[in-house]
Amino acid sequence: MMEPMLAPKPTPLPLLEVSGVSKTVPGGRVLFSDLQLSVESGEFVAIMGESGAGKSTLLNLIAGLDTPDAGSIAIEGEALEQLGDDDRTRLRRRTIGFVFQAFHVLPHLTLAQNVALPLVLLQTGGKPALERASEMLAAVGLAGRDRDYPQQLSGGELQRVAIARALVHHPSLILADEPTGNLDPETAARILDLFSSEIRRSGVSVVLATHSHIAASVANRVHMLTRSGLIPA
Repeated sequence: MMEPMLAPKPTPLPLLEVSGVSKTVPGGRVLFSDLQLSVESGEFVAIMGESGAGKSTLLNLIAGLDTPDAGSIAIEGEALEQLGDDDRTRLRRRTIGFVFQAFHVLPHLTLAQNVALPLVLLQTGGKPALERASEMLAAVGLAGRDRDYPQQLSGGELQRVAIARALVHHPSLILADEPTGNLDPETAARILDLFSSEIRRSGVSVVLATHSHIAASVANRVHMLTRSGLIPA
């Protein structure tokens, strides 16, 4: 008697799939065209390039904050171009943590309130959100600073707050835009160690945009952004 044939298991989709993406800026300058990028769960990818190459624009496209001229971007199998504004916002809030170069920490909120913001946007407010924020502040070396305000912190400490906020809601994907660009070399090295250790601990995927070879060295793989797309470095 013949054994029944088993259906092949479906191949898991990449966490992030960027296919044939092109983008121009006002004036007609091409930033990049036919850009391809695939990122698996738990993978750490660095995108390098000089200022003006389009690294920040690429992160904004991946986050759904901007739209490409051509091509497709999918996160967890959901194509951003097929989503309306509200659904794109919900997907971004649920799946993405963003570490901005300029921190974007709100000065009128305490550190715990700043870190808890992604949870509040996901309708997890009150005590549970502040408790989770306190855990993340401790994880990045700011235990006991929950009720402090951003103006009491150094640049390196503010970047730690930004990292804690990006990770607080257990996102699938971290987008980091020059996270050490405003820091001195010693502080930058500490932040990179902290960032990479927190990423390993949480198991999320990361796309890091940087012009720094030192920052890129913490990634699993590195690509250079050119007008023709991404080139493995």
